[in-house]
Amino acid sequence: MEPKIAAKQSIKLELEPGTYYFCTCGQSDNQPFCNGAHKGSSFSPQPFIVEEKKLMGYCQCKHTANAPYCDGTHRSL
Repeated sequence: MEPKIAAKQSIKLELEPGTYYFCTCGQSDNQPFCNGAHKGSSFSPQPFIVEEKKLMGYCQCKHTANAPYCDGTHRSL
């Protein structure tokens, strides 16, 4: 199964240190975070740790090779 493309652009966020769960299916209405919309599919959330607060670009196209971070793949979709 291919993930749904939530958006063809990254979302820039400055997150507090902690553990977060990246949506891999593209169905979450809380992008780029998982909200459980993947239930019943082959997708599962990808945990990631933010160690220090800084502005980062997070993937919304779900095709990055560096999840959860945007690598610009959305430009070719």
